[in-house]
Amino acid sequence: MKNLKSQILTIIFIIAIISLISPSHCKNVIEKTCKQTPHYDLCVQSLKSDPSSSDADVTGLAVIMVKVTEAKANGTSDKIKQLLGGGDLEPKQEKALKSCSERYEAVIKWDVPQAIGALNGNPKFAEEAMQGAANEAFACESEFSGTTSLLTRENQAFRDLAVVAVAIIKLLL
Repeated sequence: MKNLKSQILTIIFIIAIISLISPSHCKNVIEKTCKQTPHYDLCVQSLKSDPSSSDADVTGLAVIMVKVTEAKANGTSDKIKQLLGGGDLEPKQEKALKSCSERYEAVIKWDVPQAIGALNGNPKFAEEAMQGAANEAFACESEFSGTTSLLTRENQAFRDLAVVAVAIIKLLL
């Protein structure tokens, strides 16, 4: 009986130690990973917004960041649709928004799925897909040349997220 109590106390002690170490270990993985990106605070905030990041490895963190980037692309796409539906646009702005709509749709339909699929196989393809996504945001912004951009904040935020995703993916190469 005494031996059983001792074993139970040992198991409880081990579980307590693991539960104390585990959160800090996961926090360290996120922080260590994010320190190797160009936007540390954005990286930490984005990864910690997903509960599954607490027990993710670097590949898991890369997948989470790609999904965060996808969510931003969807939000930007929704804003473009809203702006196009609202009328009262200069012809150059309307043309730019239509082009940007195609660019963000390509990110959502092609770049993100390619990146997620490649993370479990060849991360180099994931890196290329997310770099392509970042380039689409840059190209979208340049579509507004000669007129006021209606998407500067969105394009910059998307580019920053995509660049963080690229940096995390590069850690897997």
